[in-house]
Amino acid sequence: MRRRTVALAVGLWLSAPGCTSTTSSKAEAGEAAVRRFFQALPSGDCAVLGPMLVSGQGVPSCEETVKDLREHGMGLVDVLDAKVDGRDPNAVVVRARVSQGGTERAEPFLFRVERQGDGWRLRL
Repeated sequence: MRRRTVALAVGLWLSAPGCTSTTSSKAEAGEAAVRRFFQALPSGDCAVLGPMLVSGQGVPSCEETVKDLREHGMGLVDVLDAKVDGRDPNAVVVRARVSQGGTERAEPFLFRVERQGDGWRLRL
C-alpha cells in the first residue's frame, strides 16, 4: 500500500511541471496578443487588427472596435500579469495598465484573450 502512495505522489510531482508549463505558455500567449494588438492599433488597419480580435455572431466589427478605441484614446501602458481563466482553459485574463486620452487609468483594465482556431484573439 505504501508503495502505491509513494508512486502516486511521485507521478503527481512529475506531472506538475507540465501543467505549469502549459498554463504559463497560455498566459504568455495572452500577454503577447494584447501587446501585438496595441502595437498595431495606431495603424487602424483592420486587415492586420481583424485577425487579432475574436470574431463571431454578436461581436462588434473590427472597424467599430478600432473607432471606439481611438475615440477614447485607449492605449496600453504595461501588462501587469496574465492568468488562465479558471472557467475556461482556452481563455486568459490579462491585467494591464491603460491610458485613456493620454491619462493613465488609476485601476488596471482586464482584457480577455481567447483561443480561437489556431491563435489567441482579444475580445473587446
